[in-house]
Amino acid sequence: MAKKLTDEQIADQFKKAIDTNLIGQLPRNWMLHGASKRYVDKYLYHQPNVGIVASYTPTATDVKDHFNLFRGVDQIEAFAQASIVSCATFLECRKLNVIPGDLGKLFVPAFISVGQVYFHSYLEKGQTFINIGIIKFYKWRQMVCDGRLYKIPKGFDLKEYFKDYNDTRLLAYDVPKEFILVAELFDITGRGIKKEMFEKIQ
Repeated sequence: MAKKLTDEQIADQFKKAIDTNLIGQLPRNWMLHGASKRYVDKYLYHQPNVGIVASYTPTATDVKDHFNLFRGVDQIEAFAQASIVSCATFLECRKLNVIPGDLGKLFVPAFISVGQVYFHSYLEKGQTFINIGIIKFYKWRQMVCDGRLYKIPKGFDLKEYFKDYNDTRLLAYDVPKEFILVAELFDITGRGIKKEMFEKIQ
């Protein structure tokens, strides 16, 4: 099990990342919720104002009591985490010059709405997939993204493939033909709600 970083170490990583992007950063240091509900393993491509590519491999816990399948609702959650949560957290940290842990003391990331979602295939335990998230709107801590999930062939080197990726390819959903389209998502919307406001509506 990876050793948990101290706040000072996270702050140092933040300083290195904030002027560039999330590629190579550990999702657990940037996502504000706990490990049991975290569906992002790696950031593969990230252009802060354009979009992101992130991967995840469902575990036995993720598919427990559901026919060994990674549920559609969890696919939506995984996409939201990879796109609106990761991208908005990065941009808000950059704007406020704070580390993610400090941002989490101020805001709670929450779904605002889900547009259309079309499922084309399925995901099982151990099947790696990527989220490609494209930012459509970002203002007042609210972000809207479209995107797709693709199932990845076993043994495919994602890091090598995405090292030369670019925004044009991202926006075109340019991926190898052997990638299997799992889902298309539209208008996935989230907002960072001030903690005091969040507590009032509980």
